Amino acid sequence: MALPALNPSLIVHGGAWDIPQEAVEDCRAGIARALEDGWAILSAGGSAADAIEASIVALENDATFDAGYGSHLTRDGRVQLDAIFMDGATLKAGAVAAVERVRNPIRLARAIQEKSPHMMLVGEGAERFAALHSIPLCDPQDLILDRERLAWTRCLEDSHAAEHHVGHESGTVGAVALDLRGSLFAGTSTGGTCCKLPGRVGDSPLIGCGCYADVNSGGVSCTGHGEGIMKIVMAKMAVDLLEDPRALAAHREPGGPVTIAQAVADACVRKLAHRSHTTGGLILLDRQGNPAAAFNTPRMAYGFVSPDGSLHVRPQ
Repeated sequence: MALPALNPSLIVHGGAWDIPQEAVEDCRAGIARALEDGWAILSAGGSAADAIEASIVALENDATFDAGYGSHLTRDGRVQLDAIFMDGATLKAGAVAAVERVRNPIRLARAIQEKSPHMMLVGEGAERFAALHSIPLCDPQDLILDRERLAWTRCLEDSHAAEHHVGHESGTVGAVALDLRGSLFAGTSTGGTCCKLPGRVGDSPLIGCGCYADVNSGGVSCTGHGEGIMKIVMAKMAVDLLEDPRALAAHREPGGPVTIAQAVADACVRKLAHRSHTTGGLILLDRQGNPAAAFNTPRMAYGFVSPDGSLHVRPQ
């Protein structure tokens, strides 16, 4: 049963990477729009599920981020999208991978979560499910941004080079929401890594890796190097640590007190660096709706809403 909450809560992210200064304002604007769309639902008494969908759709539709329209291209010049949508009360997730004709894969992931006995569908089968449940299919070319086509062309000419891409290391957008009824949902959506092999699936749509939600503990969405996140099952590790007595003992840092949620987020990113030797980040809400974020990249695009409705958007 969902736990009661005094206030709704929302946190979103647009990827952890080396965001150049010239991209900061676009990232901030996109995060702010996603927060506004989700918070309009939550503050009016709407559901966390609706807020997650609205926030992530806003990010998928924003070419600043590597999700939906504007995603990186695979090695053969196509867009393949992944997403997951998870209910913290039932632990039922819906996930989709390697779809090429769905503009907003988070909507398809939600449909799978709500209307399918399965928890993941991929490729053509996922697209058939979308059509069956009135989710429009698009031309695969409609997902390709000129910026990404140019970057892909340059990679073909000059091997694979990060400098050809905006958001080369981001890979993900995501959100976690808690509503007035205590329902907790989390979601993640991605276009994956640039010039990935066709059919490659990273952490984002995998339950426990790129996303996890348990109303008894909290919800998480991850971003960064997918194969590294998969190695440590980072989202599930974070949720488990929120209930671990050792996290209670470790919630004070040399610089002063931090919340348990923040201590857990920091610990997971340290584990990612130490055990997987790679970069990334995560956002989370604990079961009371306290937000936290951590990353070991130069910057991460993320934001959350205070109980008074004010937006906190990063990077500054």
